[in-house]
Amino acid sequence: MARKKKGSPPPAGAPAWMTTFSDMTTLLLTFFILLYSISSVDAQKFKAISNSLASALQGEGGPKIFDGQDPTPDIPGEGDSSGEDKIPENGEITPGILAMYQQVSGYVTTEQLEQKVTVSVSSSGVFVDIKDNILFEPEKATLSDGGKEILNNLESLFLQFENEIVVEGHTDNVPTSSRKYPTNWELSTDRALTVVRYLSETKNVPSARLAAIGYGEFRPIAPNDSDANRAKNRRVNLLIIIEESGDK
Repeated sequence: MARKKKGSPPPAGAPAWMTTFSDMTTLLLTFFILLYSISSVDAQKFKAISNSLASALQGEGGPKIFDGQDPTPDIPGEGDSSGEDKIPENGEITPGILAMYQQVSGYVTTEQLEQKVTVSVSSSGVFVDIKDNILFEPEKATLSDGGKEILNNLESLFLQFENEIVVEGHTDNVPTSSRKYPTNWELSTDRALTVVRYLSETKNVPSARLAAIGYGEFRPIAPNDSDANRAKNRRVNLLIIIEESGDK
């Protein structure tokens, strides 16, 4: 009986297609980890990640998902009281706003005002935020000595540029018990006016650059559900306006 001829042994190792398959699996896993790690993904960032992944899958060279630093540094947005820096999602941060933010932040740091003043941005300009308990006593609109000292320190900053400044008064949602202020509208407006008058009449900030607005309880930056959050909402913001066409 004739013996069967033995065939050649199969090649050692995994099939060639396994290399491509494992690379694709690794890239997909990396993609989903990135999505999970990003707390909020805007359309532009998602598009950049998708394009980078597509280039990698196709074997094309292209920019990395995180290639160097973001051209716009992280800066705190108005209403961000967590202490973490972030870019506000409701508007574009122009070079003029960024330059003003750096100027104001540098001044606050130099004058050691970080414990009393916070600086943030919006698409309209740069906010200098002062808590109301530094400026005023509860349900009053008369500047305290500490409030005057803060405004005295800020005068030199405001005289470094010619931009308009809008002083915004804000309260929590607790109704006032003062006969002078029937609602939080009156209280917040009077506080904003007090700051404007002090800067223009006692200090040297030109009146034409100043305006006052009272928002009452209706623009909170935190839920009015605790004493700590209500304290965050009681504030006076000095918004340095940055015109869209350029700085003044």
